[in-house]
Amino acid sequence: MNEDQFHSCVEEMRMPTGELFPIPIILDLDDKDADRLSQQPRVALYYEGEEVGELLPDSFYRPNKEAAAKKIFGTDDAAHPGVSFFLAKGDVFVGGQVRLTKRLDLGFASYDLTPEQCRQEFASRGWQTIVGFQTRNVPHRAHEHLQRIGLEVVDGLFIHPLIGYRKRGDYTAEAIVRGYEALIDNFYPTNRVVLGVLPIWMRYAGPREAVFHAIVRRNFGCTHFIIGRDHAGVGNYYGKYEAQDLARRFDGELGIEVLYLHGPFYCSRCESIVTDKVCRHERTAPQHVTQISGTDMRASLLNGRPPGPHLMRPEIVAALEGVPIFIESDEP
Repeated sequence: MNEDQFHSCVEEMRMPTGELFPIPIILDLDDKDADRLSQQPRVALYYEGEEVGELLPDSFYRPNKEAAAKKIFGTDDAAHPGVSFFLAKGDVFVGGQVRLTKRLDLGFASYDLTPEQCRQEFASRGWQTIVGFQTRNVPHRAHEHLQRIGLEVVDGLFIHPLIGYRKRGDYTAEAIVRGYEALIDNFYPTNRVVLGVLPIWMRYAGPREAVFHAIVRRNFGCTHFIIGRDHAGVGNYYGKYEAQDLARRFDGELGIEVLYLHGPFYCSRCESIVTDKVCRHERTAPQHVTQISGTDMRASLLNGRPPGPHLMRPEIVAALEGVPIFIESDEP
């Protein structure tokens, strides 16, 4: 984004031309690189030593990163992983037209589908309605519950885990893909599910990122998108359903229908995965309730205690054998 686009996005959650867009897309530079590139009509973009694209720069600017972080993330607390990553970027941002010259192979070529490829795949299956599911986790029973609800109301499910930069302690891309392969191969009707990967970085920006994720999945051809409990959240920075509240502000403008679903949990009294909309025991008999979250499941696996089968299927736990499960560094 150029300077006008960046400030409009940060302040208004819109492009200067009015389109809804809540997360800025940036390329940061240090002062030395900014001086070196400011007079160049074309800048080559490299990934691990290989040219993959080009930038036609038309805007070099120095934003107030602290103020921007407060708007984007709702906090300027450096302990927030998205804020920390954002503030660590170079002080100069460069905007301009970007052209891709070579697609990257990140090790998941069969799943790294473009929006055009996704739309073609959905059409070849005869799907008219498609629900997108965002995740950064190995599948657990709560997420499976949400996906099955989606499948009840649409033709097909597009599981689209984000595999770009994530914080230390998150699942590796290999673990996420292995887990979903096991879930799809063993339990879902394979003609109704497509698995893809999304190689962009996780912002942990809560409400704004939920809206951003919906827009991205709309562009991939989804007609519906699930926003559940604390979507794209981290720690206690956001309210349980704050992301849903923000998305509702833009109902009718997103170009995709949002399924606002409550967070599932396991109730031993009901003997099933339920939500507070269908089970009273979270309020009246909390001793029967086990909350299911990505954080809790990661903690169990990290401590060598696989979650019980009512929380994560044994087939998924078994699929993780022999692959690195957790990211060990905060570096991208």
